[in-house]
Amino acid sequence: MIGWYIHHHGYGHVARFLAVQPHLREKVRAFSSLPRPTGLGDDVEWIVLPHDADAIEYEDGTVFDPGTADPTVRGALHWAPHDHPGHRARLTLLARSAADLRAIVVDVSAEVVAFARLLGLRTLAVTQPGERTDAAHALAYDLADRILAPWAHGAVPPGALTTRTDRVVWTGGISRYDGRTPEGGDAERSVLFLGQVLADDVRRDAEDRLSAAGWRTRAIGHDASSRLDDPWPLLTSHTVVVSAAGQNSVADLAAAGARAVVVAQDRPFDEQRHTACALHRWGLARVAPDDIDAEGIVALVEAAATDDPDWTRWQVTGAAERAAEAIEAMLP
Repeated sequence: MIGWYIHHHGYGHVARFLAVQPHLREKVRAFSSLPRPTGLGDDVEWIVLPHDADAIEYEDGTVFDPGTADPTVRGALHWAPHDHPGHRARLTLLARSAADLRAIVVDVSAEVVAFARLLGLRTLAVTQPGERTDAAHALAYDLADRILAPWAHGAVPPGALTTRTDRVVWTGGISRYDGRTPEGGDAERSVLFLGQVLADDVRRDAEDRLSAAGWRTRAIGHDASSRLDDPWPLLTSHTVVVSAAGQNSVADLAAAGARAVVVAQDRPFDEQRHTACALHRWGLARVAPDDIDAEGIVALVEAAATDDPDWTRWQVTGAAERAAEAIEAMLP
């Protein structure tokens, strides 16, 4: 059995798991603070881990804030607070499950990589773009038996991976839509705003300006009421998609062959800015500056409408299968 640790921030880590897991021949036991995804096969175990970053109020009214409990161990780790029962409980659950695991995928946590390797598990660390040269990332990369980079080789500077390339597998962008046929024809002069990519007032202003210029607009995923389980038909039927520069978003754009405007979001280690720079350098998308306003978005959309990006460079086709092969190649 293969273990798989899934970080609970955002949807990207679980989306990657859902894309790769069907290609594994081994059974999987997943660990996450997220609830079990709807539709996940019964053959996959899903262990819900307690949270380890919430404040705790004790019976006497005092409040324990783990952020004040030396969580980074003086910069050596990312999150391992003293005295937090949730933190101890989640590691205890991982340890109890180690005996019948043949390997574990960690997406992402430097602490879980270190803990799994100390348990003697063959360990694959999923990495992400950005300036990941800090002590905690160095420890995780040094301990991992294999490192999986889910983007095209050469797209993003390797940074901390430079001295560890013997253990790195670049799979290409992993998308849940790989191999899916586009649905519907291209709606001429139409724009899809995907996710909470802009401040609401900027997005609404941009939509008004685009409408005045003869564009049809739609926005999804910017709040709970606008989320869709399957945005694929919209991704493939709009002239231009305005999106963030996260790994899963970019892989989905590539799978759809979309003309795109990307707006890099603030993320740890400048992950999305590194990805956006790669897209600009390879001519795959129009990249918005950090201070983009509605007028600037309209100009980029107009420019992107005539683009013909060669998204094959992002190597989405077969990426999930390559990730599964890399995982199973670790097995004894």
